[in-house]
Amino acid sequence: MTYKMIVLDLDDTLLRDDQTISERTKDALFQAQEAGVKVVLASGRPTYGMRWVAEELKLNQYGSYILSFNGSKIIDCKTNEEKYSQTLSTETVHRLYDLSKRENVGILTYAEDAIIVEETNQFASIESDLTGLPVKVVPDFKEAITGPVVKALMLKEADRLVDVEKKLQTELDGELSVMRSKPFFLEFTQLGVTKGASLDYLIKPMGITPEEVIAIGDSYNDLTMIEFAGLGVAMGNAPQDIKEKADYVSSSNMEDGVAEVVEKFVLNELSKV
Repeated sequence: MTYKMIVLDLDDTLLRDDQTISERTKDALFQAQEAGVKVVLASGRPTYGMRWVAEELKLNQYGSYILSFNGSKIIDCKTNEEKYSQTLSTETVHRLYDLSKRENVGILTYAEDAIIVEETNQFASIESDLTGLPVKVVPDFKEAITGPVVKALMLKEADRLVDVEKKLQTELDGELSVMRSKPFFLEFTQLGVTKGASLDYLIKPMGITPEEVIAIGDSYNDLTMIEFAGLGVAMGNAPQDIKEKADYVSSSNMEDGVAEVVEKFVLNELSKV
């Protein structure tokens, strides 16, 4: 099979635990791009928190894309044009705030290139470290959010958030997409917005079929693109239930799992042509 696109989650997939990309992985991805294979980044991160990775992989030079906010936005790296955008209404974000208070969990969203919270906490600090966005503590969350936002996150320890996820997936069924991106992050986006759905939107005008796509991820918000792609890959560090739904399980993010996949399924096949 000749694959035309490689779609990569960032945290715990492409990126090592220290937020770097290994030289082996970069070399494999550069070779793939030189051969005409598109490398696409798909993350729950805000666009700002993905740009440095796109620059390091030279996606603007090779003409590729960023799927940010769990697929709520698609950005053309060459032109910086926003090709697709889905947002939550102000009223929806206010309702999510009320639900977070009811469930006794934290909540954050994004506005004016900052992470908006009513109370600072360890999870907002983690998001700040991951994205490079500052945390802005506001006295009144609802008053601070006066326009549409791309997504909102509820925050809590993993054991508690599992219960909240199940409850709100049922309560908000048919209204919003609800999924965990990390054990302590529960993400809310517009209904139907997933990495898999945005990937489908991206490839259709490019003349690429799902069978020609490799998608690599490690978490629950990666599952839609793993199942959508012709070759869906779970990282070695992914939860077992994600691995069970993948076509292939690679090594972990600390063991060059992405490079392993690119070498095995792309570069080795290209060498036979």
